[in-house]
Amino acid sequence: MSTIDLGQNKVIDESRQGEAIIIESGNNTGSKKLYVESYGCAMNFSDSEVVASILTKDGYTTTRNVEEADLILINTCSIRDNAEVRVRKRLTDFRKHKKTNPKLVVGILGCMAERLKKSLLEDEKLVDIVAGPDTYRDLPNLISEVESGQKAVNVLLSREETYADISPVRLDQGGVTSFVSIMRGCDNMCSFCVVPFTRGRERSRDPQTIVRECHELFDAGYREVTLLGQNVDSYRWNTTSKGEIKDETIPSTNFAELLEMVAKVSPDLRVRFSTSHPKDMHDEVLHTMAKYENICPSIHLPVQSGNTDVLTRMNRGYSREWYLDRVKAIKTILPDCTISTDLIVGFCDETEEEHKDTLSLIDEVQFSFAFMYTYSERPKTLAERKYTDSVPEEVKSKRLTEIIEKQRNYSHEINKKQIGKTVKVLVENVSKKSEEHMSGRDGRNTVVVFPKGNLTKGQYVLVKVEDCTSATLLGSVVEICKPYSN
Repeated sequence: MSTIDLGQNKVIDESRQGEAIIIESGNNTGSKKLYVESYGCAMNFSDSEVVASILTKDGYTTTRNVEEADLILINTCSIRDNAEVRVRKRLTDFRKHKKTNPKLVVGILGCMAERLKKSLLEDEKLVDIVAGPDTYRDLPNLISEVESGQKAVNVLLSREETYADISPVRLDQGGVTSFVSIMRGCDNMCSFCVVPFTRGRERSRDPQTIVRECHELFDAGYREVTLLGQNVDSYRWNTTSKGEIKDETIPSTNFAELLEMVAKVSPDLRVRFSTSHPKDMHDEVLHTMAKYENICPSIHLPVQSGNTDVLTRMNRGYSREWYLDRVKAIKTILPDCTISTDLIVGFCDETEEEHKDTLSLIDEVQFSFAFMYTYSERPKTLAERKYTDSVPEEVKSKRLTEIIEKQRNYSHEINKKQIGKTVKVLVENVSKKSEEHMSGRDGRNTVVVFPKGNLTKGQYVLVKVEDCTSATLLGSVVEICKPYSN
């Protein structure tokens, strides 16, 4: 689980690399103080910037100090039970601030808000406001309801809302990388996942607003954007799921075409995307990536399991063989592309042989890195209704340890192969371990650490790799790259 703490201006990615990045506060021009914390995926981080934009127009300014807040909002995640436990603890902590500030308003946003609205609002009395992912425009009205002495809730899901017309308030002013949401919701009914129930049906955003936002980010000094969606490969504008044109007067756009449009914003703007779905990734996207140097050769392709029977129980819509075919296509069209993945061990009724198929898939693909979890049953999912969470916790833990150890070895071996090579890196921040070093990522999404010198954030540099760990490349700058454009 990733945690992004916007109120304290920290980005914390615990499940991935445990890295904390200090970011600056966003808007500083309002009379009322807003403190925001986000838990979970990058989409929640992006949503929090939308929320900040909406509330800025209502007179709020963000603050890093929870003690001075007039409004506390937590943007939540329901993917795993541990996330919900942590959010409940934070809400309990915030409740004590009400004793010193009776006018303080506390609200919960996002996936957990939609799923646990009654419990949080009425039974546990931890919050004043509950707002689902599609109702952020209604926040000023909900706040007014609370100020008049009522509890306020709106968790209605929408088939149209994309927040396309809202320019997000960037809470990391001075940053060089940013998220851009291209779609919302999900139509994939994976049996273990709550997202379709908490974020609603899939809908894509007008491509022109996406390109405009990327232009604005580039002009503001950002040098990398990550296009976000639950399943970016199913992005489609002005076409139905069957490929039929909705309006003949409007150009249709698929994900490969959108990717090209964003790449053309500037050759100095790196483009990434997340997340791809194996059943929907087609060669057109790969050929577009090969065409543009500034589209990073890195694909996150969650497999979840290496066994076809488990994938069927997960309702993933593809087999082991299909996944390996997609991997083969990536390696053929983009030979230098890194592939990362998500893996769930101990899913309902998983046998030891099925687990071994996941281990063998790791051997066959050799992922650059992976996000690995034990299965956590979530309420209201198909898996909860149809299957039994039958794998003992100690078995889950043992299997997780096995895949982590195997994957760590592959990550290290892949990084070792980079020693002696020169890689292009976007300078992102001072290294968390040494103020004398800077860190950034190469196009393959590997963290690179190098001496600070006179470098500044947002520059591109060529770094000769001299050493590595399983997660990081270490090297020295051999050249500062000149911009393609001014």
